[in-house]
Amino acid sequence: MSIRRLPETLVNRIAAGEVVERPAAALKELVENAIDAGATRISVRIAEGGISRLEVEDDGCGMTPADMALALERHATSKLPDDAIEDVTTLGFRGEALPSIASVARLTLESRVAGGDGWRRVVDNGVVVAEGPAALATGTRVVVEDLFARVPARRKFLRSARSEYAACLDVVKRLSMARPDIGFIVEHDGRRVLDVQGGQDQLSRVAALTQRDLAANSIGIDLDRGDVHIGGVISLPTYNRGVADHQYLFVNGRPVKDRLLVGALRGAYADLLARDRHPVVALFLDVPGGEVDVNVHPAKTEVRFRDPQLIRGMIVGGLRRALDEHGFRSVQRPAEAALAAWQQEPVAPPAPTLFAAHLPYPHAPATHLFGADGDSATHALLRDRVVDFAPPRDALPMGRAEAATAPVPQGDAHPLGIARGQIARTYIVAEAEDGLVIVDQHAAHERLVLEQLRRGMSGQAVPSQGLLLPEVVELDEPACDRLEAAAAQLAALGVELERFGPAAVMVRATPAMLGAIDCRKLVTDIADDLAGYDAALGLNEKLELVAATMACHGSVRAGRTLSVAEMNALLRTMEVTPHSGQCNHGRPTWVKLAMDDVEKLFGRK
Repeated sequence: MSIRRLPETLVNRIAAGEVVERPAAALKELVENAIDAGATRISVRIAEGGISRLEVEDDGCGMTPADMALALERHATSKLPDDAIEDVTTLGFRGEALPSIASVARLTLESRVAGGDGWRRVVDNGVVVAEGPAALATGTRVVVEDLFARVPARRKFLRSARSEYAACLDVVKRLSMARPDIGFIVEHDGRRVLDVQGGQDQLSRVAALTQRDLAANSIGIDLDRGDVHIGGVISLPTYNRGVADHQYLFVNGRPVKDRLLVGALRGAYADLLARDRHPVVALFLDVPGGEVDVNVHPAKTEVRFRDPQLIRGMIVGGLRRALDEHGFRSVQRPAEAALAAWQQEPVAPPAPTLFAAHLPYPHAPATHLFGADGDSATHALLRDRVVDFAPPRDALPMGRAEAATAPVPQGDAHPLGIARGQIARTYIVAEAEDGLVIVDQHAAHERLVLEQLRRGMSGQAVPSQGLLLPEVVELDEPACDRLEAAAAQLAALGVELERFGPAAVMVRATPAMLGAIDCRKLVTDIADDLAGYDAALGLNEKLELVAATMACHGSVRAGRTLSVAEMNALLRTMEVTPHSGQCNHGRPTWVKLAMDDVEKLFGRK
């Protein structure tokens, strides 16, 4: 078969396959064009998830009729003033979006420049079918209808209208988050779903487009290294989500989903979150144009950095320092569903004879219980029954108490308060100056042990406890090889082992802080962790994750009764330990019920 030149319509459809894979991709190109046109307000209207109709209207600079005709040709753009493609500062510049969209849909382009007349041009699947004057204000309006209607092979792969709408809304949210100076309106099937005003600062725009409670559970980021700047907000580890869709990453104002940046985020939150949990993040990275290539993906969702290690190290190190500085912070308020579970039950007056069984004093005066008229025969009979049915004082429920050897400390001197008791042998109840603190003893101690192990990895060796009889643990040969290679680093964590034949290791000591543990299970879990984590991780990074497994083995278990001194010691240690607000799996170790909430539960407010 001889080589032939493809027709223009087919070339446009091939380009559309790269740029316009779904309605959200077309919407992204149109909104980016509006932003590059200098718009201060952009309105988006979506019908049936964008499959049947997309409309984008802006108040930007507009286009003349000649510019409109040129904009619908391939590789025509106003966004590259010269041939220096590496110095592009706009969101798009290839000049393929409009002709590509017009080749697979019915596109109506209307525009007007200041002081000029409006013009309209209609292209139906690559063919110009109408043009003429149009009435509109300064700016541009683009309407895309029946996307892929004549390309059934592409249309059948679109998802449901609800899924496509969610993708469209996510695109607008990301672009509006990058440009807080621009107002955005989104309507879906005639219903307004998004309306943010222009002129906001970046943090206010992030808060408006994410969860309202993110502001109270986030940390601000402001880092500089040379000409590179990173700003934004990151959530506390305890404020996390089950999917990574709530991670908003921007490079020079361009929303991206770059693997390097996502990997750096994962590294920053390593051992602070479970593997299936993800932080809520909005990070804005500003890099000199010559240090980043934005033209490595047709949809420009990925970038390439000249010095990727600098960017990764800056994100991981900067975010970790920010998380370290916030110590034991955790999500402050309990879930609304938990508060709603507290109910005020109506209490019916009990029968006098039954009520007597719950009296705190066996000889309470009958006049106090039944009124002033205590001389009637009926009341005398009831009074006799009260005395007869009163239980002995020692049969009443009693709380556990301990003799005080020192004055009880005041709660206002400690953020986590003073321990007042233990519930279900799992939760510590403490009284703080501004509320009631409930601590999960297992989760909290697990984090404290992990931080001690991590200090061992930084050069302060963890004290080990030698076994009276060394224990031999049998494993497969590759597992033993991995343990032997990591033996020196494991010794810094307090685990002393040596090779004992081809398929076994001998454990001579374990971390003293773990106490009496199952050596076989501990070593087996360590071997599994060394094998299971990403091969791209270095040994030290793997050992960070291994330490979390070791901490879980040695932490105080739920179901163990603690003394008041032990409970207070745990609280004081949490207050001075980094990251003690969340366990190794990203769950909160403590929650606080403010006094206002307590008073509301009892109807005092």
